[in-house]
Amino acid sequence: MHKPIRLIAALLLLAFGLGNAFAQRMYDSSGRQLGRVDAERFYSASGQQIGRLDGTRVYDASGRPLGRIDGERVYDASGRPMGRVDGERLYSASGSPMGRLDGERIYDASGRQIGRADGLRRMQLVVYFFFFM
Repeated sequence: MHKPIRLIAALLLLAFGLGNAFAQRMYDSSGRQLGRVDAERFYSASGQQIGRLDGTRVYDASGRPLGRIDGERVYDASGRPMGRVDGERLYSASGSPMGRLDGERIYDASGRQIGRADGLRRMQLVVYFFFFM
């Protein structure tokens, strides 16, 4: 998946609420740990901080803004529309399906499982799509 699509998916998922995400671990489809979410900070599997949330704004590890959420709509750092969330399905700004959520499993647009998170919450999905896909 291309980086702009990861941003769209991550920010779209953020639109449904942040939730409490204390030290939740993220995995790829083969079960390899990719990283963790610890409150509003995101870490790689090696423990390096790779990003953070501040309200509805997402920043990388250097503090550069990556995007924001306004209801179900997602915008990039320049304010351009990037996508939306409809229930458990993710769509690009043009309306193309991007993926879906089902319990603790994460699927791409073709229905292939691409990852999971223990005790999956919306925040973990944001982190997964944004930083690990």
